[in-house]
Amino acid sequence: MSDTPTCNIIITESAQTYLAELLAKQEVEGIGVRIFVEHAGTPRAECCMSYCQPDEIDEDDLQIPYPAFVAHIDTPSIPYLLDAVIDYNKDRFGGQLTFRAPNAKVPQVGENASIEERINYVLQSEINPQLASHGGHVELIDVIENEAGKTAVLKFGGGCQGCSAVDVTLRQGVEVQLKQQIPELTQVIDETDHTKTDNAYYK
Repeated sequence: MSDTPTCNIIITESAQTYLAELLAKQEVEGIGVRIFVEHAGTPRAECCMSYCQPDEIDEDDLQIPYPAFVAHIDTPSIPYLLDAVIDYNKDRFGGQLTFRAPNAKVPQVGENASIEERINYVLQSEINPQLASHGGHVELIDVIENEAGKTAVLKFGGGCQGCSAVDVTLRQGVEVQLKQQIPELTQVIDETDHTKTDNAYYK
Protein backbone atom coordinates (compact mmCIF):
# COMPACT_ATOMS: atom_id res chain seq x y z
CA MET A 1 0.00 0.00 0.00
CA SER A 2 1.32 3.46 -0.92
CA ASP A 3 1.78 6.14 1.73
CA THR A 4 1.46 8.90 -0.88
CA PRO A 5 -1.25 11.30 0.29
CA THR A 6 -4.27 11.73 -1.94
CA CYS A 7 -6.64 14.65 -2.25
CA ASN A 8 -10.17 14.56 -3.67
CA ILE A 9 -10.36 18.32 -4.29
CA ILE A 10 -12.35 19.18 -7.42
CA ILE A 11 -11.41 22.05 -9.71
CA THR A 12 -14.32 22.32 -12.15
CA GLU A 13 -13.73 22.75 -15.89
CA SER A 14 -14.89 26.36 -15.77
CA ALA A 15 -12.45 27.07 -12.89
CA GLN A 16 -9.63 25.30 -14.76
CA THR A 17 -10.28 27.47 -17.83
CA TYR A 18 -10.33 30.64 -15.72
CA LEU A 19 -7.12 29.70 -13.85
CA ALA A 20 -5.39 28.71 -17.11
CA GLU A 21 -6.17 32.18 -18.52
CA LEU A 22 -4.83 33.88 -15.38
CA LEU A 23 -1.66 31.79 -15.46
CA ALA A 24 -1.11 32.45 -19.18
CA LYS A 25 -1.09 36.20 -18.45
CA GLN A 26 1.89 35.69 -16.11
CA GLU A 27 3.98 34.56 -19.11
CA VAL A 28 6.06 32.20 -16.96
CA GLU A 29 6.80 28.74 -18.30
CA GLY A 30 5.66 26.03 -15.86
CA ILE A 31 3.76 28.32 -13.48
CA GLY A 32 1.02 26.58 -11.49
CA VAL A 33 -1.26 27.23 -8.52
CA ARG A 34 -0.65 26.36 -4.88
CA ILE A 35 -3.63 25.52 -2.69
CA PHE A 36 -3.47 25.57 1.11
CA VAL A 37 -5.50 26.29 4.25
CA GLU A 38 -4.40 28.90 6.77
CA HIS A 39 -5.40 28.32 10.43
CA ALA A 40 -6.67 24.88 9.40
CA GLY A 41 -8.94 23.12 11.87
CA THR A 42 -9.98 26.34 13.63
CA PRO A 43 -12.98 28.69 13.24
CA ARG A 44 -10.57 31.14 11.51
CA ALA A 45 -9.64 28.68 8.75
CA GLU A 46 -9.17 30.31 5.36
CA CYS A 47 -8.74 28.55 2.03
CA CYS A 48 -6.04 30.17 -0.06
CA MET A 49 -4.67 29.91 -3.57
CA SER A 50 -1.52 31.52 -4.91
CA TYR A 51 0.68 31.42 -8.00
CA CYS A 52 3.39 28.79 -7.79
CA GLN A 53 6.48 29.80 -9.77
CA PRO A 54 8.77 26.97 -10.98
CA ASP A 55 11.43 28.02 -8.45
CA GLU A 56 8.87 28.03 -5.61
CA ILE A 57 7.78 24.41 -6.00
CA ASP A 58 7.82 22.55 -2.67
CA GLU A 59 8.77 18.91 -3.18
CA ASP A 60 6.60 17.95 -0.20
CA ASP A 61 3.45 19.26 -1.90
CA LEU A 62 1.04 16.89 -3.61
CA GLN A 63 1.07 17.67 -7.33
CA ILE A 64 -2.16 17.21 -9.29
CA PRO A 65 -1.73 17.69 -13.03
CA TYR A 66 -4.55 19.32 -14.98
CA PRO A 67 -4.52 19.77 -18.79
CA ALA A 68 -3.27 23.39 -18.64
CA PHE A 69 -1.43 23.59 -15.31
CA VAL A 70 -0.35 21.73 -12.17
CA ALA A 71 -2.07 22.28 -8.81
CA HIS A 72 0.33 22.03 -5.87
CA ILE A 73 -1.56 20.98 -2.72
CA ASP A 74 0.03 21.78 0.64
CA THR A 75 0.36 18.33 2.24
CA PRO A 76 -0.60 19.34 5.83
CA SER A 77 -3.73 20.99 4.37
CA ILE A 78 -4.92 17.83 2.58
CA PRO A 79 -7.24 16.51 5.36
CA TYR A 80 -8.88 19.93 5.55
CA LEU A 81 -9.43 20.04 1.78
CA LEU A 82 -11.49 16.85 1.81
CA ASP A 83 -14.53 17.35 -0.48
CA ALA A 84 -13.34 20.86 -1.43
CA VAL A 85 -14.62 22.32 -4.69
CA ILE A 86 -13.16 25.24 -6.63
CA ASP A 87 -15.63 26.58 -9.19
CA TYR A 88 -15.98 29.56 -11.47
CA ASN A 89 -19.35 31.09 -12.31
CA LYS A 90 -19.78 33.76 -14.92
CA ASP A 91 -22.13 36.60 -14.12
CA ARG A 92 -22.92 40.01 -15.58
CA PHE A 93 -19.97 41.54 -13.71
CA GLY A 94 -17.54 39.07 -15.26
CA GLY A 95 -17.44 36.09 -12.95
CA GLN A 96 -16.47 34.79 -9.56
CA LEU A 97 -14.13 32.06 -8.40
CA THR A 98 -15.59 30.20 -5.41
CA PHE A 99 -13.69 27.93 -3.03
CA ARG A 100 -15.84 25.71 -0.82
CA ALA A 101 -14.05 23.51 1.72
CA PRO A 102 -16.55 22.08 4.23
CA ASN A 103 -13.81 20.44 6.33
CA ALA A 104 -11.38 23.38 6.56
CA LYS A 105 -12.56 24.41 10.04
CA VAL A 106 -12.97 20.89 11.40
CA PRO A 107 -10.13 19.60 13.60
CA GLN A 108 -8.84 16.22 12.46
CA VAL A 109 -9.07 13.56 15.12
CA GLY A 110 -7.36 10.20 15.11
CA GLU A 111 -7.83 7.06 17.19
CA ASN A 112 -5.63 8.37 20.00
CA ALA A 113 -7.19 11.84 20.16
CA SER A 114 -7.55 13.45 23.58
CA ILE A 115 -10.99 14.21 25.00
CA GLU A 116 -10.35 17.92 24.26
CA GLU A 117 -9.67 17.14 20.59
CA ARG A 118 -12.78 14.99 20.36
CA ILE A 119 -14.98 17.65 21.99
CA ASN A 120 -13.57 20.30 19.63
CA TYR A 121 -14.26 18.01 16.68
CA VAL A 122 -17.96 17.66 17.63
CA LEU A 123 -18.25 21.41 18.32
CA GLN A 124 -16.72 22.47 15.00
CA SER A 125 -18.20 19.79 12.74
CA GLU A 126 -21.73 19.50 14.13
CA ILE A 127 -22.70 22.04 16.79
CA ASN A 128 -21.26 25.34 15.52
CA PRO A 129 -22.80 24.93 12.03
CA GLN A 130 -26.21 24.69 13.81
CA LEU A 131 -25.55 27.70 16.07
CA ALA A 132 -24.35 29.74 13.08
CA SER A 133 -27.98 30.25 11.98
CA HIS A 134 -28.40 32.42 15.10
CA GLY A 135 -25.06 34.13 14.55
CA GLY A 136 -23.64 32.20 17.47
CA HIS A 137 -20.78 29.85 18.21
CA VAL A 138 -19.40 27.88 21.12
CA GLU A 139 -15.87 26.97 22.12
CA LEU A 140 -14.28 24.65 24.65
CA ILE A 141 -12.57 26.48 27.53
CA ASP A 142 -11.51 23.55 29.72
CA VAL A 143 -12.16 19.95 30.72
CA ILE A 144 -12.33 19.49 34.50
CA GLU A 145 -11.91 16.06 36.04
CA ASN A 146 -13.03 15.18 39.57
CA GLU A 147 -14.65 12.26 41.42
CA ALA A 148 -17.95 12.95 39.63
CA GLY A 149 -16.33 12.49 36.23
CA LYS A 150 -15.33 14.78 33.37
CA THR A 151 -16.96 18.19 32.89
CA ALA A 152 -16.64 20.26 29.72
CA VAL A 153 -16.60 24.03 30.30
CA LEU A 154 -17.95 25.83 27.23
CA LYS A 155 -18.12 29.49 26.26
CA PHE A 156 -20.90 30.74 24.01
CA GLY A 157 -20.33 33.79 21.83
CA GLY A 158 -21.88 35.86 19.06
CA GLY A 159 -25.70 35.70 19.05
CA CYS A 160 -25.60 33.05 21.80
CA GLN A 161 -24.11 35.40 24.39
CA GLY A 162 -26.90 36.81 26.53
CA CYS A 163 -29.49 34.73 24.66
CA SER A 164 -32.40 33.71 26.92
CA ALA A 165 -32.67 30.38 25.10
CA VAL A 166 -29.03 29.47 25.72
CA ASP A 167 -29.79 27.31 28.77
CA VAL A 168 -32.25 25.29 26.68
CA THR A 169 -29.72 25.18 23.82
CA LEU A 170 -26.99 24.01 26.19
CA ARG A 171 -28.99 21.41 28.10
CA GLN A 172 -31.07 19.93 25.27
CA GLY A 173 -28.82 20.40 22.31
CA VAL A 174 -25.12 20.78 22.95
CA GLU A 175 -24.93 18.63 26.09
CA VAL A 176 -26.97 15.78 24.58
CA GLN A 177 -24.90 15.76 21.39
CA LEU A 178 -21.59 15.83 23.24
CA LYS A 179 -22.57 13.09 25.71
CA GLN A 180 -23.83 10.86 22.89
CA GLN A 181 -20.51 11.03 21.09
CA ILE A 182 -18.20 11.23 24.13
CA PRO A 183 -19.67 8.81 26.70
CA GLU A 184 -17.07 9.54 29.40
CA LEU A 185 -18.30 13.16 29.59
CA THR A 186 -20.59 13.50 32.64
CA GLN A 187 -21.48 17.18 32.56
CA VAL A 188 -21.40 20.28 30.37
CA ILE A 189 -21.39 23.76 31.91
CA ASP A 190 -21.46 27.24 30.43
CA GLU A 191 -18.80 29.77 31.41
CA THR A 192 -20.31 32.67 29.43
CA ASP A 193 -21.55 35.84 31.09
CA HIS A 194 -25.17 36.06 29.89
CA THR A 195 -25.80 39.48 31.43
CA LYS A 196 -24.60 41.01 28.14
CA THR A 197 -27.62 40.90 25.83
CA ASP A 198 -26.61 43.41 23.12
CA ASN A 199 -26.28 40.83 20.35
CA ALA A 200 -28.74 38.23 21.63
CA TYR A 201 -30.94 36.47 19.09
CA TYR A 202 -33.76 35.80 21.61
CA LYS A 203 -34.44 38.38 24.34
